[in-house]
Amino acid sequence: MLGALAGAVRMSFAHYLKQIGRGGERPVDLSEHDAYQLFSAVLDGGVPELELGALLLALRMKSESLPELLGFYSALDERLSRLRAPAGKAAPVVLPSYNGAREQPNLLPLLALLLQQRFGVPVLVHGVLNGSGRIASAYIFRELGVMPCATPAQAQEALDTSGIAFVPTAVLAPGLAAALSLRGRLGVRSSAHVVAKLIDPFAGASLRVVSAGHPTCLETLRGVLTATGANALLLRSTEGEPFADPKCRPQLEHVCNGAAQVLFEAEAGPHNRPPAQPAGVDAIATAAWIRRALAGEVTVPLPIVNQLACCLFGAGYASDMNQAKAIVAIEAGSLAAA
Repeated sequence: MLGALAGAVRMSFAHYLKQIGRGGERPVDLSEHDAYQLFSAVLDGGVPELELGALLLALRMKSESLPELLGFYSALDERLSRLRAPAGKAAPVVLPSYNGAREQPNLLPLLALLLQQRFGVPVLVHGVLNGSGRIASAYIFRELGVMPCATPAQAQEALDTSGIAFVPTAVLAPGLAAALSLRGRLGVRSSAHVVAKLIDPFAGASLRVVSAGHPTCLETLRGVLTATGANALLLRSTEGEPFADPKCRPQLEHVCNGAAQVLFEAEAGPHNRPPAQPAGVDAIATAAWIRRALAGEVTVPLPIVNQLACCLFGAGYASDMNQAKAIVAIEAGSLAAA
């Protein structure tokens, strides 16, 4: 009896694989319902390891469709640990960190700490603890005294008392963390990394900062955010991390209530005079430079200042973008001339 049931389950996964991994034939996208069912099984640990690796690679080769990503997101959102937004003027800002730096400094911790220290906006950063050869945000946060939270209760306490929390994915979504951990064995990122960008432990009461490095993925993520009525800031990532490239500002787009609005257009090319940045990409050098930036001893690159203004507007700290720009210019005049 149990053997027959296991065989039936394997056959269902084989059906999905035949659909999305047809090789030379045109692959067929999963329906939103099938994507929800499949990712629910993934998150619940119900997919055997061999089939899971094959499914993730097949989706990677095909790329996720909008209905597939909507189904994946629904399955994940049902299984997230929930947190309470701290009382205050602004909604919490949620920053995913799943890639880390390789060629230029990872300034995501700078964005997070500027929001929290300069403006009192609560910030939750979620992501991986291991950079897999890159400089993960977790490494830099440790140097800056922000330690990872081990439980949802610790995360809530950190948000309520200090206004900032770094939360490993395993604390918010253990099943997703298990799928993410296959990256080292598969050699590539997967659908798990794409859907991780959409995590919102506050059930809509936050501003999510969502990014992607490829225009097609950005378009699909925009579709998910608009379809679900999310409140989010969407931008092209910097080495896979959701902070504005200090050398050349990407388009900064606010998605809210099913509509998208461009807040800053993308710059045409890199600055003639590159902004000051850490001397090295390692965690110690990056953290030391971030401390100087927070103290006003070095100028924060203007694209990140622009992103700060977008976050203040999206989080409800400012009533419109003009006010957000003015607040950044007045309250953080030492950062840059906004």
